[in-house]
Formats: sequence, C-alpha cells, structure tokens
Amino acid sequence: MSEPTAPRPVLTIENLSVVYEADIPVTAVKGASFQLAAGEILGLAGESGCGKTTLAYAVNRLHKPPARIASGSITFHDAGGRDIDLLALESEQLRAFRWAQLSMVFQGAMNALNPVITIRAQLEDVLKTHRPGMSKTQRRERAADVLRRVGVDPDRLRSYPHELSGGMRQRVMIAMAMILEPQVMIMDEPTTALDVVVQRDILREIVRLRDELGFAVIFITHDLPLLLEISDRIAVMLRGEIVELGDATTMYREPKHEYTKKLLGSFPSLSGSRGAFIRTGIDEGEAS
Repeated sequence: MSEPTAPRPVLTIENLSVVYEADIPVTAVKGASFQLAAGEILGLAGESGCGKTTLAYAVNRLHKPPARIASGSITFHDAGGRDIDLLALESEQLRAFRWAQLSMVFQGAMNALNPVITIRAQLEDVLKTHRPGMSKTQRRERAADVLRRVGVDPDRLRSYPHELSGGMRQRVMIAMAMILEPQVMIMDEPTTALDVVVQRDILREIVRLRDELGFAVIFITHDLPLLLEISDRIAVMLRGEIVELGDATTMYREPKHEYTKKLLGSFPSLSGSRGAFIRTGIDEGEAS
C-alpha cells in the first residue's frame, strides 16, 4: 500500500525578522520559520506583545515605518505550481495578490465595516476591484452565496453594520475575506470581542468552511486551549521567537518548551477539582 501524499505547501516563511526602528531598535520578530500546508489550520499562540500580529502583518506586507523586514523570505506557492516571492512584489502586484490569494481578518475586524454603507455594497466593492469583469448580477449572486456560507441570511445584504450583532459583523468580515476564494486566510484574534457562545459558533464555521473549501488558515490568539481544539499544528511565540512548533495533539500531551507548559497550565479546568490544571487535571497541591 502506498503512503498517503502529503498536502502541498502554500506558504513558506524562512528566517523572518521584523525590526521597529527607533533610537534603540526593537526586533519584534526574530528568525521565524515555518511552512503552511494546503488546508491546514496553523495556530499561532503567545501572550500580548510577543510578535504574533507583527508576523501576520509581515506576511501580508502591511507594515509601515518605523517597522521593516530586516531579513528572511516569504514564498507563496500558488495552485499552478508557481513560487511567488512576496517580498519582491511591486505595489500593484501586491495589491492584486492580497485578498485574491491571501486575505486577512484583522484584530477588532467586526468594527472595521463602514457604518454608512450597506453590507452588499461593501462585499461587492471587493469584487468590483479584483474581478472587474463580473456583471452586476454575478456580483450580487456571489455576495449572497458567500454570506450564506458563513451562516448569515442573504437578506442582511440590505442591512447596515449597526443593524447587525457583533457575531454577525464578524461573520461578514470572514465572508469578505473569503469572497475571492484565497488559498490562505490569516485570522488575528477573530473571536476575542465575542461572548463564549458566539465564539464557539464562529469557530465551528471556520473549521466547516476550511473543510468545505480547502483554504489554509493561520489563526492567531493568546488562547492556547482554543487552538488545541481547532488547529492541526501550533506555533508558540515568546519575545518574538517561535519557541515550539508541532502537532496540536502532541503539544497538548508532551509540551517541550517551559513556556508552552506554563501556557497550558495557566487555564483552569471546568470539570476538574478546584485549582486543577487544564493539561494534567491534577490538583495544584499535587503539581507542586
């Protein structure tokens, strides 16, 4: 029996470093390296300020001075087998690439919708920009379809952002990020501002859409237990460095780095006894 074929890579990051220039330069990302496979959910975990969002912005080439990419490479492998050097793309090439091949749901994105424009207009604006050959009817059908896919009634296309709940606005932002069917979606804390029930619904939708459409996801959060539920692999960041990268199940059972162990031990168990740790389920007294 032949071995199963490994998923093809869609993104390769090698030795990437990002520096914020100041009187004393600050290296926010230090030598980050990883590969993202087609259809994979890669979790990126770490405390606030560890460099997660800086890394995401670097992949999308969204940094502005004083930030700059000091070293490394970012290579996108498209469905046609071409390798695209993202750091070599000129502004117009980069504009065409973003959203069509690699999109991003920004931190606090549910508040990023234009408050005076309907949901339909905002979704169709992406299509007008990147798919100018589409007819008005095709744009409307695509906007309705993508909204339906994220679990929102297409009747909401006529709504303004303030008429939607926080969960619906976040679903609209996810719909906007996937409307051009990119191969990679970066999600930066997409559920942080939502209550637990809505958060779970959004996470289920993300996994379902990944399974249905096959795009890869880089999911950024400080919540490691959440990543253990939805990720295939997890990268743990500390002070700008990826200190551990591996299979989610293995990381849960056998974390190698001390910081990963502390992250896993910092969340209480909902089912264990008082003071229990989430990873081991043992009492705090026994752990000491």
